[in-house]
Amino acid sequence: MSYDIRLVKLVSSELVLGKFDAESNSIKDPANLQTVPSQQDGGVQLMLLPYGYPFEQDFTGSISMTHVLFEYKNCPEEIKTRYLEACSKLTLSSGGLGGLDLRGEAAAANASGLILGKK
Repeated sequence: MSYDIRLVKLVSSELVLGKFDAESNSIKDPANLQTVPSQQDGGVQLMLLPYGYPFEQDFTGSISMTHVLFEYKNCPEEIKTRYLEACSKLTLSSGGLGGLDLRGEAAAANASGLILGKK
């Protein structure tokens, strides 16, 4: 199933990422996207948290698009992938074989291309 993942800025100035639902004109399963200073190189890292964190540990709920100040035209694919991984608690494959050993039991165990496990 393909989701319409959108990155928006709310009127409260929070960056939110989530699955757009046209029927209800809302963002479902919202995640708060925060920048965190990096001590190693002086840059920043992105942190993705459930919108209700720390009181809600899962990606649930919805935010009406009436609370959106700005909708970004593009959302980087890597951020979309990380969001879907966090929501589903699965690690998604990048698509290529990426050094995958197609011989023996290791290939049979990972035939789906998904790595099942919690982060």
